[in-house]
Amino acid sequence: MANRSILIVDDESSIREMIRIGLEMAGFTCMEAADAQDAYGQILDNRPDLILLDWMMPNTSGLELLRRLRRDDVSRNIPVIMLTAKDDEDNRIQGLDVGADDYVTKPFSSRELLARIKAVLRRSADPEDGDAVEVNGLVLDPVSHRVFADSKPIDMGPTEYKLLKFFMTHQERAYSRGQLLDQVWGSNVYVEERTVDVHIRRLRKALATDAQDYGMLIQTVRGTGYRFSAAGLD
Repeated sequence: MANRSILIVDDESSIREMIRIGLEMAGFTCMEAADAQDAYGQILDNRPDLILLDWMMPNTSGLELLRRLRRDDVSRNIPVIMLTAKDDEDNRIQGLDVGADDYVTKPFSSRELLARIKAVLRRSADPEDGDAVEVNGLVLDPVSHRVFADSKPIDMGPTEYKLLKFFMTHQERAYSRGQLLDQVWGSNVYVEERTVDVHIRRLRKALATDAQDYGMLIQTVRGTGYRFSAAGLD
């Protein structure tokens, strides 16, 4: 994780300083932004490896900035962890739906935040090798870290990519949400099981192309969880 760069976006300087000190002690390079406009400029200029984004900011909220980042080709694949005092489940789901990779509620410990950051960075890391996997015209290439449907590239976030990679390399078996959390998020990080449903929904949406709905490959198994099956396109 050494030399990874993290952009801390929060309108409270004391919070930015507290986070920066802890992350720099852990070997990260940190940048700071007090509002969405400054953050967006730094993202375009420096392209951080991960963004810590406060939800409640003046003028433009963190959620609005996240929507913009996920629409922009330059920033759509940068992992984002939302930082917020909103601990309501609906707010967490809303943040994940818009495109956040994780969600940390204030107040949080430095150890918890560091664990979440490392877990998200592991999920978004580019694989160094491996053979491409193909299912009925859907191709996942771990070397280029890209997904193609009928030879056309598909955009998706790092968590959706890793989830799809696990599914495509473990076909025809039903997995519970807890098992998927262990395989994709890691057993040492606490994430609610409903988070799996949010990312499954985002993955299915990304796989629904004009020519073919490849999201149908991911089947819901009632009482269990999910299964990836080539029979889903039959």
